[in-house]
Amino acid sequence: MSVSACAGMELTAKDCHLPSANRIGIMKTTKESKTYTNKASVWKWMKGSRILYFFGIISIGLSTLIMMARPLILTYSLDTTLGGMESTLPEWFTWILSRQSGSGRNIELLWNASVFLLLTIAGGYFMYLKGILTARASEKTAMKMRNQLYEHLQSKTYEYHVKVESGDIMQRCTSDVETVRVFFAGQLTEIGRAFFILAIASFIMVELNVKMMFIAIALMPLIFLFSFYFFKKVRKKFKEVDEAEGALSNVIQENLTGIRVVRAFARQDFEIDKYEKKNGAFRDRIYELLRIVASFWAISDWICLMQISLVIVIGGYWAASGTITLGMYIAFIAYVERLLWPIRQMGRILTDMGKMFVARDRIGKVLQEDDNEFAQEEGLEPAISGGIEFRNVSFSYDKHHPILSNISFTVKPGETVAILGPTGSGKSTLIHLLARLYEPTEGEIFIDGIPIKDIKKKYLRDHVGIVLQEPFLFNKSVKDNISLARKKASEKEIFETAATAAVHSVIMKFDKKYDTEVGEGGVTLSGGQKQRIAIARILIKNPPVLVFDDSLSAVDTITDESIRRELKKRERKSTTFIISHRITTLSEADKIIVLEDGSISAVGSHKDLISRDGLYQRIWNIQSAVSVEAGK
Repeated sequence: MSVSACAGMELTAKDCHLPSANRIGIMKTTKESKTYTNKASVWKWMKGSRILYFFGIISIGLSTLIMMARPLILTYSLDTTLGGMESTLPEWFTWILSRQSGSGRNIELLWNASVFLLLTIAGGYFMYLKGILTARASEKTAMKMRNQLYEHLQSKTYEYHVKVESGDIMQRCTSDVETVRVFFAGQLTEIGRAFFILAIASFIMVELNVKMMFIAIALMPLIFLFSFYFFKKVRKKFKEVDEAEGALSNVIQENLTGIRVVRAFARQDFEIDKYEKKNGAFRDRIYELLRIVASFWAISDWICLMQISLVIVIGGYWAASGTITLGMYIAFIAYVERLLWPIRQMGRILTDMGKMFVARDRIGKVLQEDDNEFAQEEGLEPAISGGIEFRNVSFSYDKHHPILSNISFTVKPGETVAILGPTGSGKSTLIHLLARLYEPTEGEIFIDGIPIKDIKKKYLRDHVGIVLQEPFLFNKSVKDNISLARKKASEKEIFETAATAAVHSVIMKFDKKYDTEVGEGGVTLSGGQKQRIAIARILIKNPPVLVFDDSLSAVDTITDESIRRELKKRERKSTTFIISHRITTLSEADKIIVLEDGSISAVGSHKDLISRDGLYQRIWNIQSAVSVEAGK
């Protein structure tokens, strides 16, 4: 699950992932492909940049027109200026070069060279202008894509983030966006350039000699057909390469996130072997792609060289026999090379276009509309005091694995409720339902008498503060992490909440005190320090409903008692849920709920439950015996 999606609810990498057997990539169904096309619209991404692309294409058109005029100057110089022949070029072109006619051969050649130089400078300027315009347009387009992707990921459902592989998502937000940007920056205008070259060169060659024009384009249809066949093949292969790269990225991301676990269990060799397998699969896909690309370049180059040879042989024969002039022969060689250049480049254009389409589709699958948790959300924003009721609530991830069954209980505003249960009994799921991270499959949950399904999710989660066993801290200072939930919190408020969480005195011993950087995920802190800073972060928000999901497990019993004592002193008494396996932590709660196999097996106070046979009494006896032994 993405860190940003977890942070608001104090969720961590561990808490945001199902077991590996249940983790899946982005769904690849036909239904999805219809859903994402609207949001993955290239035309929409280009909004605000279209005028830049338009003038960029106009610039490359003008540059192409100017550059295509240069061979005509060579033809005129060879045939008319040096050969003394009557010009066979169109009058609309020769009127510029004929300005110095009769001024002497040297003057005429100097004039022709000057016109050639001016055209070269003008063509270069328009190419520069095209580069500037398309670069700005592509960067603006890419920025829109990145913003849209990141914003959309923040509104994806919790279930989506649980199932998706983070490394694959990161690649879609970075590498795939860059692939689209590169195409827009370079190959998009190259398509326009190829069109202009084809149109202008064909027009000029028709004006020069129709028969020679047909010789110059004889093999071009074959190149086009081969190029489109190549495009279909390479697009499929690029999809395989991207998916292999996504799998490789996910291994790296997962390893870096769990590097301490890898070190603790000496699993470096296993991780290296796993990475090498994914890297080998990625390499094999690249090799297959390279073989296709190399075959295209080799065959297309051979066809292009055959086309040039055809013009040289037939054109040379006709020039020698007087059918065409030497200048026209040189011009056709120049034009066929200019025509073949964009056609040869079509391989690169089609390659990048194939990559772009694959990248666009992968981005589109992230942007599918039906996963947007807050899309057009309507609901209530009532004042919340903290009265909670679970009424016949059941939940299951699928039909075959029920997690909770017929859960019913009520909590008065300001009460403290403790929840005890073995691993897998549904304790955390209960809290996820309260925050609407999941919806009940049966039954309803009420807060102050209002069904939570009628309350806006963002509003509800803003009033339900959850701290988990392994909270996530950002790579910022201690002060920034605590004030994350309320940016305008004063320094005094930060100190007070830190004191309530029994961490103020610890922070004051750090070298930079509250300005100490905690590292990525809070790596520089101990488990207990991270938990207490996370508690301070949620307390500064002062929500009406507080949930401690085993978030005191890493602190000692004295600190645990100190935190609970300080919480009781707070002016605003929040409705508090405490999930723990430590009886001393649960014992002072107003109500204790015991969960077993997804059902409530007992409800009562500490005094009631230790007098009844059941799970609570057994755990109490075990922990009491351990305490007595430790006291001895």
